[in-house]
Amino acid sequence: MKTCFGTDSLVSSWGSSTVCIGVFDGVHMGHRQVVRAAVEDAHRNLRPAIVLTFDRHPARTLRPADAPALIATLGQNLRALAECGADLTLVLAFDSALANTSAEVFTQEVVRGLLKAEHVVVGHDFALGKGREGTAEWLASRISTTVIEPFGPGGHRISSSEIRAAIVAGAMEEVMAGLGRPYALVGTVVAGERLGRELGFPTANLAPIARQVVPADGVYVGECSTPSGAFRAAISIGDRPTVGEGQRCIEAHLLNYSGEPLYGRCLELAFFTRVRDQLKFGDLDGLREQIATDIEIAKNYRTESGVDSSTVAQA
Repeated sequence: MKTCFGTDSLVSSWGSSTVCIGVFDGVHMGHRQVVRAAVEDAHRNLRPAIVLTFDRHPARTLRPADAPALIATLGQNLRALAECGADLTLVLAFDSALANTSAEVFTQEVVRGLLKAEHVVVGHDFALGKGREGTAEWLASRISTTVIEPFGPGGHRISSSEIRAAIVAGAMEEVMAGLGRPYALVGTVVAGERLGRELGFPTANLAPIARQVVPADGVYVGECSTPSGAFRAAISIGDRPTVGEGQRCIEAHLLNYSGEPLYGRCLELAFFTRVRDQLKFGDLDGLREQIATDIEIAKNYRTESGVDSSTVAQA
């Protein structure tokens, strides 16, 4: 998949296209229905399938104080869109100028003019242009349009807001069902207090690089993607009450990792399941015993659950 950031680098070498439009935060199962419908229409009509999306959530520009935390980084979203079969993704900066562009101008100049769209695919709750004036029905009155109905069991709508709430609650199986893959945080490894190393279980301390949703405090089984490959991980989120409450940390102990030091590296940390709440122990020996138990659970998770870490999408 080719990706263009902004219209200046875009050269329209095609005669027509099928375009799908959306924020696509997390590229969840409902989003995938939209993109795949566009891909199917494009291939059926021998033209490219183009995704039109944005560099940030629109609320970051329109209502900064109310902007939701992200399910995925832009890079993760782009990888997921490529997995859906899109030929090209155009990423536009959702700045004040774009926010104040009317639906009519945007449709004529960008969708029809620049992208040469003959057909558009959108979700049922789609809205475009200043004041969200360009609804799916409005768009369908101006260009051939397919509106994808809510996707999920019994027609239940899969929404980004529901997935965010499930992440905050630590309900990772529910999140996995909505995303079609485990939830994954992207961050840089930073220096910690080295307590894990002192206890015999060194950890990578992750500082998220984007404003992603952080799961509930507790211990999780997951997987960490590193430059040396992917490793099963026991992940702890919380303020470490046993050693004195402090700043909230995201720490991962990578099973069987013996590679280069990870400080300063950008890693992706996927969450499979939540094992337990954050607990306060009477002494470090109690904490050490519990960490050993958590690691054993992480080690055996594939056998117990049937989940194979090779199915984790890097998206």
